[in-house]
Amino acid sequence: MITFSKKSNQLIQSKYQYDLQDVAEPNLYREIYDYEHIPKITFNNRLVPINMPDEIWMTDTTFRDGQQSVSPFTPKQIEHLFGLLSRLGGSNGLVRQSEFFLYTAKDREALERCQNLGLTFPEITTWIRANANDFKLVKAAGVKETGILVSCSDYHIFKKMHLTRAQAMDKYLGIVKAALEEDIIPRCHFEDITRADFYGFVLPFAEQLMKLGVEADKPIKVRACDTMGYGVSYPGAALPRSVPGIIYGLNHYAQIPSAQLEWHGHNDFYKVVNNAGTAWLYGCSSINCSLLGIGERTGNCPLEAMAIEYQALRGEDGGMDLTVVTEIAEYMEREIGIEIAARQPFVGRAFNVTRAGIHADGMLKDEEIYNIFDTTKILNRPATVAVDSFSGLAGVAHWMNGYFRLQGEHVVDKQDALVQAVKAMVDELYTQGRNTVMGDGELEIMVRDADVDRYHALLLHKNR
Repeated sequence: MITFSKKSNQLIQSKYQYDLQDVAEPNLYREIYDYEHIPKITFNNRLVPINMPDEIWMTDTTFRDGQQSVSPFTPKQIEHLFGLLSRLGGSNGLVRQSEFFLYTAKDREALERCQNLGLTFPEITTWIRANANDFKLVKAAGVKETGILVSCSDYHIFKKMHLTRAQAMDKYLGIVKAALEEDIIPRCHFEDITRADFYGFVLPFAEQLMKLGVEADKPIKVRACDTMGYGVSYPGAALPRSVPGIIYGLNHYAQIPSAQLEWHGHNDFYKVVNNAGTAWLYGCSSINCSLLGIGERTGNCPLEAMAIEYQALRGEDGGMDLTVVTEIAEYMEREIGIEIAARQPFVGRAFNVTRAGIHADGMLKDEEIYNIFDTTKILNRPATVAVDSFSGLAGVAHWMNGYFRLQGEHVVDKQDALVQAVKAMVDELYTQGRNTVMGDGELEIMVRDADVDRYHALLLHKNR
């Protein structure tokens, strides 16, 4: 079938029919995944077009996949974090949905607490196994959409479920039909898609889902799950690992609208953020994330990372409030006890802290020289300098300006007598054998000991 694309202004041959290949033996892609070596990245040098959707957004799985990797949150903690998610995403709902478990009394209490907040975004959805009995929980929760696990690689179909491809597809389609009969929008989680036979199972199954959606007049959604983090974004990479190939194929061949496509990645090979941005570029509207990237093994795509990536790609904030990212990180550490790596981008305590004296001198002259963007304005996180034996006078001065939030005429430079007095105290400690970085509390005491009157004046600036 030939259609005219308003996006590219080209005649597009868009209708391809792929039939299920019900093989006798599983296709485990052993030439790529032999298990005894690092998985190989293969290329066929086929390039697909960039096709970024008109709308892109994020969804959240902190309370589902994310919560599986940490001590369970209390319902009260989930309620508070849900409110922060709403503020982060803004009135345009760039954090569009958040998914919940339903299996315990605490799960259901958390969901009800969040429902009672009456927030438009994120929309509350759920996640269930491919089990018709689970729909009773979904109906009782009063939600309109649920995720359904539909594992699509032969690793899962043959080795875990002990089914054939035909049996698996028949089972999955039956569950989806049950959801539609209950007037629930199914979101089908194509688990392990980066080890799946794309043309032999993924596309035939996706096409059948789209037919069911047309018949029921329901927007059946597909979440492409890079469960093991094998996806790659390199141009010309071959399936099953190619993120551009997967998204283009689902969008173009299976005719899944971008608004019904979602990418869910894991970070096993350090590629989770890049793969997520690539999914956006090639036709996927929705990226599934978790706060701080928590989740199975190495975790999910960090929601805060994609909020930043959205602005990098779109050139505007879309109504998001990124200062909430700092509140979320502080709450997760303080109230939930999640340890955030000090250098984790955007949320770690040291992500915008410089240590080198020469860098500190540059920061003192103009913060923009060594800070990635205005972290004070965007994230409510002033750039700071860690003070140690290498920081020099510039490092102490910059620390003082950042810690006490000094601006304008109140900014101190490295010639200030107070700066020099504190630097002398620091040098004495390292002369005596200290080999660790100075803490903020220690430095504050030094400022007080050097000049108590100025210390109290500085506190007035800090506490404004």
